[in-house]
Amino acid sequence: MKRVLIVDDASVVRLMIRKILAQSGFEMAVEAINGIDALAKYKELMPDVVTMDITMPEVDGIQATRDIIAFDKNAKVVIMSGIDQKEMLWQAIKAGAASYIVKPFEKERLISTLNEVIIGK
Repeated sequence: MKRVLIVDDASVVRLMIRKILAQSGFEMAVEAINGIDALAKYKELMPDVVTMDITMPEVDGIQATRDIIAFDKNAKVVIMSGIDQKEMLWQAIKAGAASYIVKPFEKERLISTLNEVIIGK
């Protein structure tokens, strides 16, 4: 089973992602509400992939991606951003994100992106 760390400050988004993943054969690992929480839970869990929101309080998704990649250079982070966040999305890719998904997203796009990132395509 594939372990996923879902990072988003919006509980409704985390719930939606968790439901999609559970229906698609992923193991729900853990959820984090900001970048500080994400790094701590990444270190504890060492998931196969991370879904990372960009805009969050305290530590945003770009810095959290940098922190996770600094801890584990093989970490696989998928950035999830709004269509209006193109500059921040580019910064996240430069920070080491493996891929991205634009919100709002379709179930199939989420699953296919996570599977591609996990197997290294």
